[in-house]
Amino acid sequence: MGQVSLKDVSKSFALRIENKTQIVHALKSVSFDVAESEIVVLIGPSGCGKTTALRILMGLETASRGKVTIDGREIKGCGYDRGLVFQHAELLPWLSAVKNVMFGLEMKGMRGPELKETAMRYLDLVGLKDAADRRPYQLSGGMKQRVGIARALAIDPEVLLMDEPFGALDAQTRENLQAELLDIQKRTGKSIVFVTHDLDEAVLLADRIVVMRSGYVQEIIDVPLRKLGLDMATARATPTFGQIRLKVWEALHNQPTSSHAH
Repeated sequence: MGQVSLKDVSKSFALRIENKTQIVHALKSVSFDVAESEIVVLIGPSGCGKTTALRILMGLETASRGKVTIDGREIKGCGYDRGLVFQHAELLPWLSAVKNVMFGLEMKGMRGPELKETAMRYLDLVGLKDAADRRPYQLSGGMKQRVGIARALAIDPEVLLMDEPFGALDAQTRENLQAELLDIQKRTGKSIVFVTHDLDEAVLLADRIVVMRSGYVQEIIDVPLRKLGLDMATARATPTFGQIRLKVWEALHNQPTSSHAH
């Protein structure tokens, strides 16, 4: 499971500027699907609507028009079928790593011995079993993001939503976590919707890239690299990587089209 569908989703809101009300159209008839176990990456300039689309998917905002479903069920607010990883891990500073992961499970209603066992299993999945008792201030940026990923995965969502989760990290940590994310996805089979500004990241992670411009879907591009099972360094060296990267770059820089792709 974990099939996502956005169908003609629009989002408008009123902005008050110096006693004048301006209507902002953040999303304009956006449509795309995510298949089971697929990674779909949303890319586009700041203000193009990609984070708004992710927030609507999470249930943090409602669409002005259109329909959003997961496994055929229309989204009504937040739910445990979705897990969200933020750009910054947003950990509770007074709780240890394992207790931050346990917190999400407790909110879901889990109690007893399986609570800590489950949290530890997911910390192990992200390679942090030995750091379980550390507080957030004792963790590096990359380790904090791993805890955030473990916390989102522990509730066993159908879909993992990720809003530029590696954007604030140094290049080496970022590359390590990209590789780990692909490995985790392979082991868990989760569907992932991933927001990024980074062209290389989009091409290396995605099965399909949704290029967004000014609230529209400009183009949807298939990426065959992940299916080849190559490690990231080898994938980056292939002609396909360069070709897809150029195609995404052109979609980002060509004139926006209002005949949005489906």
